[in-house]
Amino acid sequence: MSTRDAQSWLDAAARAKQAADNPELSPCIAICQMDPDTGFCRGCLRTLGEIAAWAGASNADRHAIKASLPARRAQLKQPL
Repeated sequence: MSTRDAQSWLDAAARAKQAADNPELSPCIAICQMDPDTGFCRGCLRTLGEIAAWAGASNADRHAIKASLPARRAQLKQPL
């Protein structure tokens, strides 16, 4: 293994450890009620698919979901 390959592997391992040590936390607030018009949970604003996939999602995927939540709140007819 070249020095560059070894450093690349070490960098990837460090990123993986940081992600494991700092996971994106669930936006769940224990108000689990699906809005029939938008398909979003009125509590956390995720879809059923996102909620189901959360445990196995990468931190990048979790972060992307959380980044989309403010725009979703505007779509709810009766925001909390």
